[in-house]
Amino acid sequence: MASSIAIPRRVPLLLVAENVLLPGSSMRIPVRSIRNMTMVKSRLLGRNTLSSTVIGVIPKDPSKDDEDDELTALHSIGTAAVVVQITGTNWPRPAYTLLVTGLCRFKVESILQETPYPIAMVTQLDKLSDNDRDDMDENQELTALAENFRDQAAKLVEMLDISIPVVAKLKKMLENLPSQHLPDVCAAIVKASYTEKIQVLDAVDLTDRFKKALPLLMRQIEGLKLLQRARKDGKVEIVTRKEGSRPTNMRNLFRKLSTDLEEEDGDNESDDLDLEQKIKAANMPEQAHKASMKELKRLKKMPQHMPEHAMIRNYLELMVELPWSRQSKDALDILQARKDLDEDHYGLDKLKKRVLEYLAVRQLKNSLKGPILCFVGPPGVGKTSVGRSIASTLGREFHRIALGGVCDQSDIRGHRRTYIGSMPGRIIQGLKLVNTHNPVFLLDEIDKLSKSLHGDPAAALLEVLDPEQNNNFVDHYLNVPFDLSQVLFIATANNMSTIPPALLDRMELIQIPGYTQEEKVNIGVRHLMPKQLKEHGLGAEQIQIPEDSIKVLVSKYTREAGVRTLERRIAAICRAVAVRVAEGVSRARREKLEVTQGDKKNIPSEILSEKDSHEASTLAHPPEMPIVIDEAAIEDILGPPMYEREMSERLGQPGVAVGLAWTAMGGEIMFVEATRMEGEGKITLTGQLGDVMKESANLALNWVRANAKRLNMKSDLLDNTDLHIHFPAGAVGKDGPSAGVTIATVLVSLFSERCVRSDTAMTGEITLRGLVLPVGGIKEKVLSAHRAGIRRVIMPRRNEKDLQDIPSNILKDLSIVLASKLEDVLNAAFDSGFPSLLPSPQEVSKL
Repeated sequence: MASSIAIPRRVPLLLVAENVLLPGSSMRIPVRSIRNMTMVKSRLLGRNTLSSTVIGVIPKDPSKDDEDDELTALHSIGTAAVVVQITGTNWPRPAYTLLVTGLCRFKVESILQETPYPIAMVTQLDKLSDNDRDDMDENQELTALAENFRDQAAKLVEMLDISIPVVAKLKKMLENLPSQHLPDVCAAIVKASYTEKIQVLDAVDLTDRFKKALPLLMRQIEGLKLLQRARKDGKVEIVTRKEGSRPTNMRNLFRKLSTDLEEEDGDNESDDLDLEQKIKAANMPEQAHKASMKELKRLKKMPQHMPEHAMIRNYLELMVELPWSRQSKDALDILQARKDLDEDHYGLDKLKKRVLEYLAVRQLKNSLKGPILCFVGPPGVGKTSVGRSIASTLGREFHRIALGGVCDQSDIRGHRRTYIGSMPGRIIQGLKLVNTHNPVFLLDEIDKLSKSLHGDPAAALLEVLDPEQNNNFVDHYLNVPFDLSQVLFIATANNMSTIPPALLDRMELIQIPGYTQEEKVNIGVRHLMPKQLKEHGLGAEQIQIPEDSIKVLVSKYTREAGVRTLERRIAAICRAVAVRVAEGVSRARREKLEVTQGDKKNIPSEILSEKDSHEASTLAHPPEMPIVIDEAAIEDILGPPMYEREMSERLGQPGVAVGLAWTAMGGEIMFVEATRMEGEGKITLTGQLGDVMKESANLALNWVRANAKRLNMKSDLLDNTDLHIHFPAGAVGKDGPSAGVTIATVLVSLFSERCVRSDTAMTGEITLRGLVLPVGGIKEKVLSAHRAGIRRVIMPRRNEKDLQDIPSNILKDLSIVLASKLEDVLNAAFDSGFPSLLPSPQEVSKL
């Protein structure tokens, strides 16, 4: 006797709602539900041998109808099975189909686990051996049923065309199949209802199983007899075929034996019809409509099991989901738009003005193409949030595309459909997500694109961001034009120099230099503080941060162009207060628990109710509230001030001056130091300087040496002397021409042994003849000087026009000195001018 094989006691369950798997038969099961998908990923995918994993295929009980929880509607008896094959795709969403073969019946004793997928404790009902033959020999009734059933099964096969390979395999299988497996296999291949198959599954006793399956087999035989009789009478068209050719009608005839095949083909036809109706209703342009119909014809002719079938269906589903003609109506109210922008953002007048201009033109002419705006400014000034506010003001959908680190042009243009796993680019995916063809797209960090072997994404953006070309943008995946002219593109960048010139030419630049201290205080009071109080669960009855405290945070704990650090400081204060509030709540609860029940009995009910109400108020609002945050509290929470006024200390000796620099993070002040020592005339430059700044240092030194007599210095300054020029913060790279006047002033201060004024900073490029040339980033530099407490700024006279962009309240606090020559800079940089500066020979000749 063969030994019996047992299935595991704990098996994962695969829930099937529309079909029944019987032992000995095979069936394809589509995986749709979340539980089934999780079970397939956890227990089946990634395993070397699928057949080593036994799963339980359990149908839904037809007598139960519970849509909320499918586990409560499961049938009590299922089929243990092994997975023979897994097919499917992972894009655009995971979809798998399992080919399973049934082993035996089992009964669910209990559900051990419901999430993320069910696992049940089961009891095996059928034996996986040939031992049942002895029982059949002893039971005469069962033997007679089995012989009759096998005769009827053979009669059914004889009525089919044996030349079809599937029929030949079926005949061979039935001849060699043990009698105890006949009812399950035949019930699986004949046409039967869901309830009838459930009845066969429930028939644990073999005699009962034969009695349940025999009527299904007889009914199928009678149906085939009627079909053959109708053919003889001429009521059914018989397709003649040449000898040796494949019969066209036998596959349809055998398809009647399998409910699965009928339903599968019917589903395919209905899906294709539904897809065709969606293509017609999508209102595509003519070229896109032709391409979709062509692919649909290919889909109808292609077998479902081919990999390209899924690729074509995914393509057509994307085509019908794209918003070819769907658009959102603009809510064009200029007055309301101005009010909304002012409420959402403080300052940013130039940016708001440009947005309102676009809205005004859009209101007058609806066919205006979307402009390409590029907000350039340091981090934390609100570039991304302004884009979101513009979308809200327009009443359009908003979508953000992060471009930082993107190095593949396929991220923009998509992959060609010849590749496995191809998908459209981020532009088309964003349009599908927002479901409208006139959204607001924010291309974030456009200056941080990079190149690789897979192409240049910045070059791929040229067509997207060109208003004259993007009405026919062609994504490689779609391979048909899509109109992007109604999309409002907004790009953000920190550094304009890293954007390719061709791409920069297609965008309208709007500079956002940063906030003044007054603007930071207003932003902190109006926006940041209410936001952080809400996020930390605090209210005005628990914490109060006066405006003076915000000023302390701005001046002593932040030194940046944006407001992110200021928001972090406010958040740190809120966290410290939250700890105090939580401690007060815990203390109040502990005191409340200490009140014994005996004490409560001795207190009158009126007093007890008053005491309970007082305890409730104490619990809600602990004592010592609200906590007022003053300067002492800020220092206690955040520590000592991070930024102090250090000008007088740094500039208290000759050879030091303050320059102004522009960075991607905003403007910054920069100390320049110089010293001399005995040596051989060697010049040392330190501070991680770029080539341009090194040239400026050599230029300034040569000008000072050439004009030594006019500066009342000895003619050879470097005689037996080494010179060292240093820019502090050596870990940060520095480059640019605007430090020329600062280096020249430092050298004059060193050799004349006079100190530069401690309230003065300067910027400007110099020439060999001592002319001061204009530089960029004036607004950022002036704002950084104001943040650092500097009161005088020396700048090129040709940059006077840039002062219009600086707020008037900042200019009131500063004294701007305009210089055309280095002599003007030196006269302004030292106290009471530079008296030893003699007139040049050219000036003497003029006199």
